[in-house]
Amino acid sequence: MALTYLKSVVSLSYDEKRCVGCGKCEEVCPHGVFSVGNADKKKARIVEKDLCMECGACARNCPVEAINVNAGVGCAAAFIMAWFTGGEPACGCSGGECC
Repeated sequence: MALTYLKSVVSLSYDEKRCVGCGKCEEVCPHGVFSVGNADKKKARIVEKDLCMECGACARNCPVEAINVNAGVGCAAAFIMAWFTGGEPACGCSGGECC
């Protein structure tokens, strides 16, 4: 089972209308955030958004720019860096709404 970082704070967004169902997002995502194809249509879908670690591989490999993620920013990145450095997470949220 992949690690869920924080609930509802990841910067990942996906536009299903632009998706062509190529499967690159599913192929490159290290945590299985995406799945492509089902009985009705061959489009990507987000399986579990909170598994996203904001690496940006999906967005960089999407040929139609249907995926956007602010790689290396946000709360997930802040908590990961804090874990590596032993410091306190600082994601830049104003008002403490997301962390």
